[in-house]
Amino acid sequence: MAAVDLVGACRAFVSVSERGGFTVGAAAARMSQPVASRRIAALEAHFGERLFERTSRRAVLTPFGRELLPAARQLVLAADVLHHEAEAAKRKPWRLAMPGICSTVDLARLVADARGHGVTLDLRAAPPRRREELVRSQQVRAALLPVPPDEALWSVPLGLAGVRDPGVKRVYLETLRMGRGAPGPPRRIRIQPEDDVPHIRDPLTRLRDAVGLRPAQLVVAEDLTTAAADVLCSDDLLLCSPAQARELALSWRPLGELTIARGYAVTAAAAGNPRHIQARLGDAIARCLGAVPSTEGAGA
Repeated sequence: MAAVDLVGACRAFVSVSERGGFTVGAAAARMSQPVASRRIAALEAHFGERLFERTSRRAVLTPFGRELLPAARQLVLAADVLHHEAEAAKRKPWRLAMPGICSTVDLARLVADARGHGVTLDLRAAPPRRREELVRSQQVRAALLPVPPDEALWSVPLGLAGVRDPGVKRVYLETLRMGRGAPGPPRRIRIQPEDDVPHIRDPLTRLRDAVGLRPAQLVVAEDLTTAAADVLCSDDLLLCSPAQARELALSWRPLGELTIARGYAVTAAAAGNPRHIQARLGDAIARCLGAVPSTEGAGA
């Protein structure tokens, strides 16, 4: 007899024994009288002993039934406790560390989408290093961490955005090179903390040096707000996604010399498994990030 059948049969057995009849016992256990009778008969067949002496009016426990009843009660109680704990676990918020680049409306839509899939999200926005700390210390159940695009579930294209329309399809870093005696300060590229990771920062640094820009022309900002403010009041450029540029009303173009992108994957705390979050919420996370799913498909 399968475990689930054993629990159901014991539930019928306990209810009938407590109420002294199959009809009222079945009703109390929320099953029909024929179902209760079949389950108890199956239990008797399983153990090879009768549980009740059936009369026209009452169901009287046999000596074997009286011996078995306490253990049957414990099994039913344990099954009820397990069901309660499972429901509580499903309602428990899924604490997820997210990049701090997502807008409030995008985060709200992600939370709403999660509820539609039966998942309650508790989002913690933080820079990359802080997200690593949160998942390592198990303060969150999982985190979206930066990875190279070829290892990513979600990729976000990056380019340069400024106040003025550059009038070209791509922005080449070499055009930012300052000649001798050129008036004014050199134009800078502002990198936000989310992109201060090796697979983004290092290629840009090598390109900066290769095309002859000054070291100070590539700057890592303390936060996105500061970086955006610096760009809005100057000719500087912000390294960002198309979605961020639209939000800031900046003119965005891809880089001319290389293609760079943010890459993200889900990392779970300890021995956790984030696969069900990826399966249920992959598309919603992609929309929140402004990302393009990988060829494997984040929502697969």
